[in-house]
Amino acid sequence: MQTVSFSAIIKFMKRTDFTPETIKETLYTKILPYVLKPARYTGGEIGSRPPKEDAEVKFAFTFPDTYEVGMSHMGMKIMYSLLNDMQEVTCERAYAPWEDMAKLMREHNIPLYGLESFTPLMDFDFVGFSIQYEMCITNVLYMLDLAGIPYRSRDREDFGYPIIIAGGPCNVNPEPYCDIFDIILIGEGEKAVPELIEIYKQYKNKSKQEYLKAIMHIEGIYIPAFYEVNEKYERKALVEGAPMSIKRTYIPDMNDVYYPEDTLVPFVEAVHDRVMIEIMRGCPRGCRFCQAGFIYRPVRQKSLENIKKQIDDQLTSSGYEEISLSSLSTTDYKYCTEAISYIMEEYENDKINVSLPSLRIDSFSLGLVNSIQKGRIIPLTLAPEAGSQRMRDIINKNVTEEDILTTMEQAFRNGFTKIKLYFMMGLPFETDEDVIAIGELMQKIVDIYFGLKLRPKDLQLSISVACFVPKPHTPFQFFPQDSKEEFDRKQRLLIDNVNRKVRLTYHDSSVSVMEAAFARGGRELNDVIIEAYENGCYFDSWGDYYKDDVWAQAFRKFGLDHKKIASREFAYDETTPWDFIDIGVTKEFFVREAKKAEKATTTKNCYESCANCGINKEGGKCDFEV
Repeated sequence: MQTVSFSAIIKFMKRTDFTPETIKETLYTKILPYVLKPARYTGGEIGSRPPKEDAEVKFAFTFPDTYEVGMSHMGMKIMYSLLNDMQEVTCERAYAPWEDMAKLMREHNIPLYGLESFTPLMDFDFVGFSIQYEMCITNVLYMLDLAGIPYRSRDREDFGYPIIIAGGPCNVNPEPYCDIFDIILIGEGEKAVPELIEIYKQYKNKSKQEYLKAIMHIEGIYIPAFYEVNEKYERKALVEGAPMSIKRTYIPDMNDVYYPEDTLVPFVEAVHDRVMIEIMRGCPRGCRFCQAGFIYRPVRQKSLENIKKQIDDQLTSSGYEEISLSSLSTTDYKYCTEAISYIMEEYENDKINVSLPSLRIDSFSLGLVNSIQKGRIIPLTLAPEAGSQRMRDIINKNVTEEDILTTMEQAFRNGFTKIKLYFMMGLPFETDEDVIAIGELMQKIVDIYFGLKLRPKDLQLSISVACFVPKPHTPFQFFPQDSKEEFDRKQRLLIDNVNRKVRLTYHDSSVSVMEAAFARGGRELNDVIIEAYENGCYFDSWGDYYKDDVWAQAFRKFGLDHKKIASREFAYDETTPWDFIDIGVTKEFFVREAKKAEKATTTKNCYESCANCGINKEGGKCDFEV
């Protein structure tokens, strides 16, 4: 059954039918009393900014997931405040309405709107989407549809519609959904978006095409409509002067990165309902499966003084009682101990809880977590990623079994009894013995606990096992993904080899295979996405909402097979759909690392030795001092 297109309905109506006043009145009288969690849709939270009625540029920052997920996203909060601090700009927010809300919006002809003023999204100058994970792309169509905005860029030729922008980490391969967006931002938005807006002021009364030509040379800006791509992923510029390589944009000094003095506090409990302080970007570890670790290079750290100020500002303005020091590798931050000590001492009477994501498996990390327990039983989360030493060397984890077992023993001795470990299966060169090794490692951990003669009932040991997805701009981008059938077989093998005292969860292999198809595909997938949405696919990352049969049918309609795209192997010298994106790290480096993985050879982390990844191409090595 096809999704009813709201766009098809409202294009026959006048925009004057959708004033903020009529939208707000209809919401409060006919819609919000009949939906779950109506506070998702009202705005007015602590930290929200009143709209500027005389603003020259109106920007809608939209997150293609629910309010609770979007309000947990630190990047959204940063960009929201950054844009509203610009004198002639007003920025509002929108999130993907849940089904009950969307149904009533369609029934009452209410388009998707900005939470701050109830202005329809179609009346903004820009609508920006943050693409954080591949399977949220149909939610972009879902939101455009509810807003009455055509899906494809070519159907929005003039300034009669907003300019649709995509930002976020998934854009390092933008091709599978490039038809949808007018502009795709590669890299860090804090730098590029203000530039886009300043130039827009000069072209607001001109054509959209003129504006796009004026911005195409800004670092990190990709205009998909300016290029033609063939089946071999060879590219041709359709506009004179359009750059053939798109270099990502980033801010070299983290102390120059904008950070708001206050923070948005949701009315509905968010997924991560706490203050989040970004302490650094990038990761020195070089795990070969980790896309974020490469696309955010080089490692950039904030000063301790800067972090202290941001801690004070955020806790004072929000009233939160928990704070997270956030990064890809938190305990690699140079002043991690000092930052924690500051919070513990300065806010001792306020009983502020501290969380540390992304811990290393070592005694230093454990000591930091132990110092913030304050008598509470808090969970300890670590990521060995693989059960055997061979696999940990292949992925360049640089952690030994002795490291893991020593850390577990120290954890148990220090009162940690609730422990979660993250693993992956389907990694390149994996054998059944490597899968079984996950169960064997867990048995050794169980034996350590009972060997210490601790209370058996206190132990809560769980593992989560993800299906490996080969991501662009990593050393593993060349390798095929396991088939769904192979993932399912390995999951059964693991179940048979895990101690029953260990709680085991694993990913839906169907979703992981589809995720790989979108991570590795090209422009041929644009039509598939629209077809799948029109046949009922949205909220695809929400468990039961994922419809594998509908997706497979959409692929078949266009002569494609998502399983073949996911399981494709790229030769080292072969052109990939994402080769034209320059993240700073060179393809030559990824080839070297892939070959080292074949031999189970490791590479030292950036703090120990430069691996010549190419992040500073002129000097041949990273010269950023950490």
